[in-house]
Amino acid sequence: MARITGGELLKRILEKEGVRYVFGVPGDQLYPFLNALRDSSIEFITFHDEASAAYAADAYSRVTGRLGVVAGTVGPGGANLIGGVYPAFAEGIPLLIITAQNQTFRSYPDHGSMQALDQYLLFKPVTKWNAVVNSWKRIVELTERAIRNALTGQPGPVHLDFPSDVLHATGDEDDVSLHGIENYRPTLQPQGNADLINRAAYMIINARNPIIHAGGGVLRSGAENEVLELAEYLQIPVTTSISGRGILPEDHPLCLIPNSFGAIAAQAEADLVILVGTKLGDLDFWGRPPMWGEPGTQKVIQIDISGDHIALNRPVDIGIVGDARETLKLLIEKIRSMEERRDKREKNEEYKNLERQWLSEYEETSTLDTIPIHPLRAIWEMRKFYPRDAISVIDGGNTTVWAHYINRVYCPRCFLSSSAGDSGQIGTGVAYSIGAKLAHPERDVYCITGDGAFGYGVMELETARRLGLQITFMVLDDSSWGMIKSGQTLYYDKKYVGVDFNEIRYDEIARAMGCYGERVTDPKGLRDAIRRAKESGLPAVIDVKIDPEKIPPDFQTLATIWLEGCESPPKEEYEVKKIN
Repeated sequence: MARITGGELLKRILEKEGVRYVFGVPGDQLYPFLNALRDSSIEFITFHDEASAAYAADAYSRVTGRLGVVAGTVGPGGANLIGGVYPAFAEGIPLLIITAQNQTFRSYPDHGSMQALDQYLLFKPVTKWNAVVNSWKRIVELTERAIRNALTGQPGPVHLDFPSDVLHATGDEDDVSLHGIENYRPTLQPQGNADLINRAAYMIINARNPIIHAGGGVLRSGAENEVLELAEYLQIPVTTSISGRGILPEDHPLCLIPNSFGAIAAQAEADLVILVGTKLGDLDFWGRPPMWGEPGTQKVIQIDISGDHIALNRPVDIGIVGDARETLKLLIEKIRSMEERRDKREKNEEYKNLERQWLSEYEETSTLDTIPIHPLRAIWEMRKFYPRDAISVIDGGNTTVWAHYINRVYCPRCFLSSSAGDSGQIGTGVAYSIGAKLAHPERDVYCITGDGAFGYGVMELETARRLGLQITFMVLDDSSWGMIKSGQTLYYDKKYVGVDFNEIRYDEIARAMGCYGERVTDPKGLRDAIRRAKESGLPAVIDVKIDPEKIPPDFQTLATIWLEGCESPPKEEYEVKKIN
């Protein structure tokens, strides 16, 4: 009888699942698994930091809808992974996290081993499910169970901790029974309750001024076509959460850009809100007045795969637990049987005009030739250069806010930004870009990042160069933690603590790693610099010296949200300065 190692067995399960990449940092406890990947359709992608590897796996999952896989070794490797897993946990991204562990006889509890770490408890707060695989005989069972948990219901990261002797252990190949995907996890998502869907259809048809508010759950479900169909059939305007951007093209007549004047007016005036795949987080202002209508007066229908999300931040009139795509299909079918297609709603053009008013000042500013360069000018040149289906990765504090004004999103799963998501994590940009480009090598990927955020992942430029990935990184360089400095400008009259950097030549760092690098100080040179970066065929860094005095107009609103509930010192004691 042929015998196979635990590492080989783990590889075969991942192959059957269709895994294309395992992202990670190697370690000697992982040897049997790494060795198995030498003869595999799965490629191991080495990173310089485990968190970056997790970010790349996260991005790969976001743009493909498939399971992302990341691996790290025991102790320091496991600890480094935590920061990379957190955005996936906060935003419902299916990841399989594989950690090596010291041998079973040295672990749980540890008795003084080097690199000892209780990885089971460490990962529990940032994973949907986790387990220690303490026997070769349980590898198939627990790995399949982990994948089932990651992909079923509310998606999320799961974790398996493999003691190294389990990966080294061998068993009879004839004793292994690997199941087809359909034999160990659901391949169809659940539909919502039919009676509730019928009630919802009646409520929608009879609404005078409804809106659809769609979140990241729509993208996870692949329900963007259903949202578009429902919106166009009844001419219902669509707002999205930040993580839901791209569900509709942002120049579609029915799409209102998140938190624009048009979106806020539509949300506040609607007599019915159809929430799909969102729990109304703080960047949705928790669904509270005055940004939304008064509870009791404004009706709410909520569709979500997770019952925990129903009415989480606002009472609902109908709560439907079900997959967004499958439930919307039934809802649309019911509505079509009851109501003719609508041609228009009077309010829709009013909301679009308000949006245009909101955008006009930013669009005007984005054409300025001032030196230092205005952040909006740099972002505008980048967005204008790339096609509609390019994947844009946004990273940083103020950078994320500036980009929201001018970096339009035109297609599903082509916008990645954990700094704009529920995690608020910065430092993901370089690795997100790598994961996205590996998933879609045929598409352009560009990243707009602050210099502080870029510093987290700058070594992964070597990873992009090694993999031959043409990605252009635009670094908005103000030599500081810009968002924190903005806060200290507003609230402490420019009394700065811990926010300034030395001058750094990010373009020279790029060239040292075999990438293309260029610094731009004059806005008239931006367009040609972006073109040269793309034509280089290399990972490219454009170091743009921006005006450090510019603060996003909405910064004060965001700061108010983040400071809500702070008791020491209370925000009433801050003297907020008007930005000229």
